[in-house]
Amino acid sequence: METSRHSEKNEDSGSSRRPVDISDWSRDRVRQWMLEINVAEEDADILYNQGINGDALLQLKQNYLLMQKLSTDAKELIFQHKDLQKQKTHQQNDVVTLNCKPYPFNTSDPAKQYTENSILDVTETGPIDLIQPCHEFKGFTNTTEENRMKKYKYEVIRFAAACMNSRTNGTIHFGVADKPHGQILGISVPKTDEFDVQQKHAIEKHFLKGHLKIAKSCIKPPRFVEVRNAEMTPAGKCVIEVDIEPSSIVCEELHFNTYNVDINDMQGSKNKKQYFFIRDGSSSRNLITANLKEYEKYIKDMPHLSRLRKAAEEKHLSVVKNCAHGSKLCEMITGGGPSMDKSYFASYIVVTNKSHPDQLKNLDFLLHMNLAAVLDFDLQSSENGLIKMFNDHLPAQHKGEIEDTASSLKLTKNTSWVFCKGGINKVNPSDTDKWLTEKGSSVRDDVSLLLRKNVAHKKLLTIFLLLSEVSDPKDPLLETFSMFFNELKGQNQILCISDNETTYTYWKDLIKGRYGVDVSRCIYELSFAEVNGTILSLWSENRKKSRFLPCGGGSNVVLTKKTEDSLETLSVLCVNQCDGENEDKQHHEENFYKGGKVSWWNFFFSEQPGSVSVIKRDKLDYIVNTMIPNILNQKRACVFINILHPPNCGATTLAMHVLWTLKDKFRCAVLKETTHDYSTVAEQVVQLLTYEAKEKPRRLPVLLMIDHFPDLRNVLRLQHQIEEECLKQNIFSKSPQVIIVNCTRVESCDQFEGTDNAVSIPNRLSEKEMELFGEKMEEFKKTNTNIETFFVSMIINNFSSPYIQGIVKNNMNGFNFQDKHAQLFAILVLLHVYCKNASLSVSACEEFLGLQTKAESCKVEDAFGKLSSLLKRCTVDSEVTFEGMMVINSSVAQRCLKELSTSHGVTKAEITNLLLTTDSFYEYALGKQKLMQDVHNVLVKRQYSAKDKDFVFSPLIQDIMKETPGKEETVLLNAAEKCLRKDAVIFQLLARYYYIKKQDFTKAKFWAKEAKDLSRENSYICNTVSQVLVRELKHAFHKDDPIEPDSLDKYLTLAESAAEACKETQQTANNEAVARLERQNDYNTYNTAGHLGELQTAATVIQVLQKKPFISGFTYNNCLTQVFIGKITIEDLSRKKPQLKEYCEVLQKHKCFLLQLKDTMKQHFDFFKKLFVNLVPFFAEEDKQKELTLRKVSRYFQQYTDLFWEGKTQRIELFINDHLSKMVKIEQTREYLEWNKGDSYTGLLEYLYEEDSASTLEEIIRQYHFILESQEARLMDTVNFIYANVILANINHASRCITPYKDLCGYFDLCGTITHAGEILPLHYITVLLLWQEKNSKLPTFVLQMKESYIKELKHLSNGMRAAVHFYLGKDKGYGGLISHRDINSCLGSGQNISTLWDNERIWKQVRDSKKLRRVSGEIRNNLIWVEDVNVMVDPMFRSQLRKESGTRVTFFIGFSMNGPVALDIL
Repeated sequence: METSRHSEKNEDSGSSRRPVDISDWSRDRVRQWMLEINVAEEDADILYNQGINGDALLQLKQNYLLMQKLSTDAKELIFQHKDLQKQKTHQQNDVVTLNCKPYPFNTSDPAKQYTENSILDVTETGPIDLIQPCHEFKGFTNTTEENRMKKYKYEVIRFAAACMNSRTNGTIHFGVADKPHGQILGISVPKTDEFDVQQKHAIEKHFLKGHLKIAKSCIKPPRFVEVRNAEMTPAGKCVIEVDIEPSSIVCEELHFNTYNVDINDMQGSKNKKQYFFIRDGSSSRNLITANLKEYEKYIKDMPHLSRLRKAAEEKHLSVVKNCAHGSKLCEMITGGGPSMDKSYFASYIVVTNKSHPDQLKNLDFLLHMNLAAVLDFDLQSSENGLIKMFNDHLPAQHKGEIEDTASSLKLTKNTSWVFCKGGINKVNPSDTDKWLTEKGSSVRDDVSLLLRKNVAHKKLLTIFLLLSEVSDPKDPLLETFSMFFNELKGQNQILCISDNETTYTYWKDLIKGRYGVDVSRCIYELSFAEVNGTILSLWSENRKKSRFLPCGGGSNVVLTKKTEDSLETLSVLCVNQCDGENEDKQHHEENFYKGGKVSWWNFFFSEQPGSVSVIKRDKLDYIVNTMIPNILNQKRACVFINILHPPNCGATTLAMHVLWTLKDKFRCAVLKETTHDYSTVAEQVVQLLTYEAKEKPRRLPVLLMIDHFPDLRNVLRLQHQIEEECLKQNIFSKSPQVIIVNCTRVESCDQFEGTDNAVSIPNRLSEKEMELFGEKMEEFKKTNTNIETFFVSMIINNFSSPYIQGIVKNNMNGFNFQDKHAQLFAILVLLHVYCKNASLSVSACEEFLGLQTKAESCKVEDAFGKLSSLLKRCTVDSEVTFEGMMVINSSVAQRCLKELSTSHGVTKAEITNLLLTTDSFYEYALGKQKLMQDVHNVLVKRQYSAKDKDFVFSPLIQDIMKETPGKEETVLLNAAEKCLRKDAVIFQLLARYYYIKKQDFTKAKFWAKEAKDLSRENSYICNTVSQVLVRELKHAFHKDDPIEPDSLDKYLTLAESAAEACKETQQTANNEAVARLERQNDYNTYNTAGHLGELQTAATVIQVLQKKPFISGFTYNNCLTQVFIGKITIEDLSRKKPQLKEYCEVLQKHKCFLLQLKDTMKQHFDFFKKLFVNLVPFFAEEDKQKELTLRKVSRYFQQYTDLFWEGKTQRIELFINDHLSKMVKIEQTREYLEWNKGDSYTGLLEYLYEEDSASTLEEIIRQYHFILESQEARLMDTVNFIYANVILANINHASRCITPYKDLCGYFDLCGTITHAGEILPLHYITVLLLWQEKNSKLPTFVLQMKESYIKELKHLSNGMRAAVHFYLGKDKGYGGLISHRDINSCLGSGQNISTLWDNERIWKQVRDSKKLRRVSGEIRNNLIWVEDVNVMVDPMFRSQLRKESGTRVTFFIGFSMNGPVALDIL
């Protein structure tokens, strides 16, 4: 019996097929109705088993015995909804009721309209599941004009507050009747803007000031939905709707009281009457009454309600479906043909209904189809519909009354346009009720005529284009479908297209209910933009005219020229790239195999029948089939793969081959040129990503190729910027949205091990690749393609060095540098060797060679004679695109440069001087700016390494120094005085040259001043002045031994000047840092040169004072040392050492400078510790500059300690000597701590990263015990003591010097009052670190104060940097819950360091597997993460790691940085 019943239920389950009249319902329909209104199944079965049908349901009363068996909720639901259903039953005799869906909640759909007198298929309810909106209807028709706005505001505020307090989505409708329930009435609204303005004012008036931002976020602006009459013509009315969305992330656990919400007092009252509305059934109820118990209970339960809302949001996250409707559309529209040109169908009939103007721009495909006829049910088609669009393009037969002859229809010649509802040529339109009798038979005859075999000899397809919803069972479109279905004997030649599932569902259900037909051939998962692009791309002619982007599942969209032009930084690769265009295949092939850059045409031609592919590199399949699928499993919004390659080994060709292979599966583009404007690039990349796909839950990722980026840091900056742009546009995804294919040039690939995101390609072809090249050569022989080029010969010889050497030597035989073409060739060679991708514009070459003055036309290549085989023409993308000339290959250029020197005696200095002094090169606009930048780079750009003595000049300058010593000076002067006359960096280079190489400090000062005058705001330029002075000081005093008093005066005067210049550099650097904070996307780091320079100056002064006559007794207890530390005066020194009297007079002259020397050095040591301990590079990478600087600082610190402290022996003597006072012991203990870096938290943190530091830390802890036991202990003594214990516990947890964890936490109670702002940051950092496990209630305050202190102390230094993470939250308690970098590195692979790999997802998987760290859960809130158990907001290490929307829960690890706790490995 049960099986039978459920079988019947499934056959009759749709509410859309249930009669409106309750008395017509079977017991199955009664049961199904009860389940739909949320009556429990057991209650529904009670009535079902009693045989309750529609008639019996109408007779049921509350006091019937049967009703006593039901739950209270079931009884309320049944009688409430039974009354609503009875209203609909009473209405059906008076009004034809049509069901319609409400406007999609909180979305924009301009094509959505309501039909007058139709019935919304939702009812007024209270909260359902908190996500499905509850509804409230307001007829708004009997409201007077003067009271309309007052009532509108009253109802919106009341309803909105009720939804917000009930945490349910809701929509209030104005112009929808309550009785008949849900009937669309519509209202006339002359000024729509006024409603929005008044609604905002009402929110500000009736909500608390602290809740205004939340209320405005929850209460959406009013929406005005157009109302049409039954014939789909404008009724001059609209329905006003306001959506309420109280998301959990916005509302949190707040409750929302409102004030003066009284229909009679909406203008405001002095007495603030308070209301608290909730949704109660179909109405809103105020809980603030005489009895406040219910209100108080509701407020108490608000956290629980908020959690329910949060859970409901997570449950209703959209499930992304893989859509294949694009391929399905292609198959159906062509009948399985390869294209529309070769479609199985020769012609098409389109049947369509009311359109919206916004849809027309995406219906261009209709213009290209061979349409036999259009059956148009839109009465306004000629005014603003489909026929208006056609009128400007195709001739059409406009018909009023339908003719019945083939000749008058002009079938197979022109498109016949059938106005199926009339309304044209004085034919009265027919409404829905009368259509079948007035127009139905004529349309039936026309359909029959169109499909009659003797009229249409070829196959045709009928397309039902559903531009608006069909919700009326009597809609003529349904009857027309039946006509075609019967004539065609099925639906194999019928295709239905809509752009949403709701329209499709209505259509499917109505046809199933009326005709018993299951509609199977329907496209509804594509937008009309995708339908348009997909069908247009099926015509070869359109593939010539239009360009198409993929959308996934075989669908495409048209890339408009306007959009493509706006993507000015990108060269977009379309799915139909090169299709239908007419290019010379032989020209492209010859250019490529002469060494020219590959073009898309090379790939296109290689796919044509009979052609051999562009040499397919062995790594192509690995990248396409392994690397990219693997990288798609990562969770970052933007990821990248590196193609590592030596110069000129085909990496660009390989990368472009990757893009070509995947152009149907990704949106592909090439970055046109290297740029530092990453924000613009990011905006345009995301624009390409979202183009015609903004509303899609799943988009095709962008595959972006970049080439010639200076280093990996630039790639990381671009990656970060793209991720920031994704966040800005609320693009959240669990997989990459942009994949960067980065071609990175390296000198040798042998040094790189294979990694997940990197692949290296050698500069030689494999055997397999050589075989493919051989096949290509055979093809060229058959097509008579000219392949007799040096480049082809190089490939044949697999880039053999002896072969290249021989060819170069042969081609350069007879080279004469006096010839113009030889000079130009040498310049091109030099540029190619020392600057990647450098070239000269063809026009500049022609001018130099004098070709432009010749009457006969002559190609520039011809002017080079046999040297031309070593050159190639190229297209250069710079600020302007131009044709250029360059050497064919890097290996060839290197060989040519060597040949010029060894065989022809042409030096690099000669070539460079010619390049710099030839004015014509810099007079042509085309390529001028790029050439000047290339020349600048050739002269200035150095190669940095950890060896600070190497690479003090650019490779070219250093090579000139080796080859022709002294000639480099002429080169640099020519640069400064000729082509780069206004370049401050060139002037700086000259200053550096004179003080480093020539020790000519007069000229160095001159050029340093010239540079500074050109760029006063640049700290690096400013620093040149101080460097000249420091170098002059070091150079001068080394000559004197012993030093004379006059010389000492000179040196100290020079040192003071250098120190002042360094201070000016520091100030300029500070100004730069402040300016950078106001700029976005500036990753330049703080310039520390001024601080390092002043340290260097002080260290040099120490060296001066260590020479004779001072050196003989210059020790810790030496009198001069005592002067420096303030123990004695210079006058005392003069009395004690009469032989130093003249020197003391000099010292007295420079007293202020000398007495500040120790403090100055100490300040700079503290500065560097604060900078390098607290901050790390913004991107995970090794900081080579930091290594160089720290090495120098360490050397200066050694000099500092050698002067002011003699070592541990004295420290031991200090405690043995009982005669010393306690104050002296404490003072000298502090000195010991300073010399061992134990006097600051930054010095102590350095031990965390050093080996064998445990014994030193134990001694430091013992000394702090001594200080803390005295009365002289300061706040920072206690803080440093805590740091030392925490660090020692991490390094050697078995040490007996470690204070127990609980006892150490007790030291916070002993901390005194903060007396200096610099004490806040270290105190609160260690406090948060230790008390996090305790879940201390003050943690939020400590975190906030720590972040504020970080901003004050370190923000200006942190540009291009981020706060270092020193500890992570572990699983254990106590010290075991504090995990350091060394702990994490121990569980990683050999050579792996979390310090430089913390953005690597694979590394964090290893960390997860190690089980060392505690995983914490939290909730995303406004780009932060709230950790509930400690009530702290945590920053993500990268905001791009927030791959989910606000309000969702995530898990992560906690890292502790000086800028507060951060979340890592967010899942």
